[in-house]
Amino acid sequence: MYLSGYLYFQYNIMPYIPLEDHLPGITGLLEYSQETAKPIRELTQVLLRGESTLTIAERELIATIVSYKNKCTFCMTAHTAAADIFLGEHDTSEKIKQDIQTAPVSEKMKTLLTIAAMVQESGRNVTQEAIDAAKQQGATDLEIHDTVLIAALFCLYNRYVDGLATVTPSDPKFYEGLAERLKNNGYNRLAHGYDHLKK
Repeated sequence: MYLSGYLYFQYNIMPYIPLEDHLPGITGLLEYSQETAKPIRELTQVLLRGESTLTIAERELIATIVSYKNKCTFCMTAHTAAADIFLGEHDTSEKIKQDIQTAPVSEKMKTLLTIAAMVQESGRNVTQEAIDAAKQQGATDLEIHDTVLIAALFCLYNRYVDGLATVTPSDPKFYEGLAERLKNNGYNRLAHGYDHLKK
């Protein structure tokens, strides 16, 4: 099956641990262990929805590029959909995957996405030159800090989702619905839970 830019092969029919059938991907894992989910959700909410000089869409693009480079189909497709809903279009999220330097984002954002891509490979891949380039384009120390932390956080998410072989839906409508939840509720757990998603 094809999902947002590359071929996805589902090697595992079922997750490695028992998860709720109606909660694919990260949501099932966060419900499985709400104790560990709580600090992860809180950190994600602060980084991606808290006050920032980076827009929500820009922060979702950082999550997208890291998940794409990690080949985590669930996270990449979910955050592509989230970025799209905040941008109001679909081109930008696809073009950053093809080539950050020619994507329709600001020069500052190109440098931050480049740093995020370096973090995806290894924290040690980030260079002084990359940091200097970001600062020359107007990036603040806090924006650089948050870019690195968001990239590192989504490496955690990507490995969590794929390391336990969570289910990855192929229906684009699933990700549109998930993006709407992220838009309306952020990364907080829904107060009433997720039973309403059962078919």
